[in-house]
Amino acid sequence: MKTMGLNLVRIPVPHFIFGEKKPYVGCIEYLDKAFDWGEKYGLKILIDLHTVPDSQNGFDNGGLTGVVKWHHKPENIEYTLDVLDALAERYAGRSNLYGIELLNEPISEAMWQVTRKRYRVRDPKRAEGSTSVPTELLKDFYLRGYEVVRRHCGDDVAVVLHDGFRLEEWEDFMRGPEYKNVVIDTHMYVGGLESHMESREMADYAREIEENFEKALERAQQFHSVIVGEWCIANKSAHIKDADDEEKKRIYQMISDMELKAWDKCDGWIFWSYKLHTPGRNDWDFERAVDAGWLVL
Repeated sequence: MKTMGLNLVRIPVPHFIFGEKKPYVGCIEYLDKAFDWGEKYGLKILIDLHTVPDSQNGFDNGGLTGVVKWHHKPENIEYTLDVLDALAERYAGRSNLYGIELLNEPISEAMWQVTRKRYRVRDPKRAEGSTSVPTELLKDFYLRGYEVVRRHCGDDVAVVLHDGFRLEEWEDFMRGPEYKNVVIDTHMYVGGLESHMESREMADYAREIEENFEKALERAQQFHSVIVGEWCIANKSAHIKDADDEEKKRIYQMISDMELKAWDKCDGWIFWSYKLHTPGRNDWDFERAVDAGWLVL
């Protein structure tokens, strides 16, 4: 990672990382190792709390597809804050701790209406009553999470807030002098744009990226430090489907160039993911995309 020019790794961790939530298996020792490796090679680490009990989004990467009930129980929120407290206390003294992300992708109502049709519900009874995470509840959680992190970590450690798929909601939030080093994380995927990109030309991609990404980042950056904490070059262009290797390379380079131009409007970006175990999916795999010449930094 270091030799490829990267300087930070965002590490998703589960709420059961400390091993106290049976039957889940803890894994804190691997995060310890990651900090050791990061210090050795000069890489910063962003700890990302990626899952919470009863799920905050219903996504497959949240552990419970179709279930969004984390915020229905006060004890879930208290437990989440306890996990953040333990993480902040454990890593506060590490020189390569960039920040702690309080919660990954808490789902908005608009996103919930779209994605609830995408993910198969594994446990219909458990999914009953699932709802999106209200903005006011999320803001209260973020305020409390900020205090938890600052209890152990100085202002040099970023407190990272995912925008919850509602980037415009945070313009006036936590902007007072008492809040230091607050960073908004927004996730921007070309494949997630609402228009039907399959039949579009490259000029349409450029227009979509400028309207949906560049301008949004430029505005958000006026209020907070902003990072694009997840993106990739996967897309739905019909031109790629039947293209030969050289044509694919040309198209992917054009799309990645457009995205990188948009990311210049904010303070940094993190590609999802560095390495996958799925053969042939270079558009989601940073290492393979760079090696194939699809992504040129």
